Amino acid sequence: MIHIVHNAGDVDVLTKAIELDETLAGEVIQVKDDFAVGPIKNLDTEEGWNARLDYWRGLLSGSPYGTEGVGSFDDREMVKELKKKLEENPEEQVWIWMGQNQHDVTSYYWLMPQLREYQGRVMILYMNNLPFINEKGQLFYPSWLQEIQPKEFMKAKKLARPITLSEYEVDPDEWRKLMEENAPVRMLEGGKKIVGKDERFYDSEILKNITPEWQKATRALSNTLHRMKIKTGDVFLMWRMKELVAAGKIEVMGDITKGWKDFDVRLPGKKNENSVAEEVSAN
Repeated sequence: MIHIVHNAGDVDVLTKAIELDETLAGEVIQVKDDFAVGPIKNLDTEEGWNARLDYWRGLLSGSPYGTEGVGSFDDREMVKELKKKLEENPEEQVWIWMGQNQHDVTSYYWLMPQLREYQGRVMILYMNNLPFINEKGQLFYPSWLQEIQPKEFMKAKKLARPITLSEYEVDPDEWRKLMEENAPVRMLEGGKKIVGKDERFYDSEILKNITPEWQKATRALSNTLHRMKIKTGDVFLMWRMKELVAAGKIEVMGDITKGWKDFDVRLPGKKNENSVAEEVSAN
C-alpha cells in the first residue's frame, strides 16, 4: 500500500507506526502544499499554479526558509508518480490519511479528484471526532495525525474504507466551489465542510500574544503557534504580523524587511523613555 499524509510530522509518526505493525507496511508520501491558505483559483491550470507559487514567494521573503524552495517540489509531479505506480501494479492501494483540520481536508479535496479512475483502490482514513489515548493514558480527540501515538495507529487502520462513487461525484464539486470562491483562508466547520474566511481570520490570535513590552517577533510567533487552538503555518502568521505592523496595530523596532529575528514588536501606545523624561522635565 501507499500512504498519503499532509504534514512532515505525519510522515514521522506513521513511519514509526509501520515499524510496530507490518500490516501497514508501505511507502509514505506527503502532499507538501497547504491549500488551507492562499489563492487556489484555476489551480488546475498552469496560470493558477504559477499564481500560487508567486504567493508563496511573497510570504517566504525574509523567512528562515528562503524563497529558493518555492518550486523545488511540485505536488502535481507527486501525483503523476503515484498514478504511474498504480498503473504498474494493479494490486496496489492508496490510503489517504486525514486529521480533523482544514489543512488535511483541503489537501484531500485537491488530491482525490485526480485519482477517480482508481475508484475502489483508494482508501480514506478520517480521524473525525474519534477518541484516542495519549501518552498519559488519557482519552483525547486529536485534530492532527501527529498527535496520535504510533501504537494507536493499529486502531486507526480499522477506519480504512474505499472512497465511494458518490464522494467522487460530490467532493470534486466542493473543490471547484472553493477554487471559484478563492478565499484567502479556509476553515473546517465539521465533517468535510470547508468555508472561506477573510485573511484577517488569525489576527486576533497574533494580537493576543503581542505585549506592551518589546519582544522578539519570533517569540511572539512561537507563543501564538503554541497557544492557538486552530492551527496554521508559521509563514502565514508572520506575514499577517507584518501586515498588522503596516496597519499600525503593532509597533516595530528593527528592520522588518530582513529576517524574522531582525525586529522586535509590541502593542502600540506605550511611550518611549525619552518622551517620559521630557514630560517629567517639563513639569
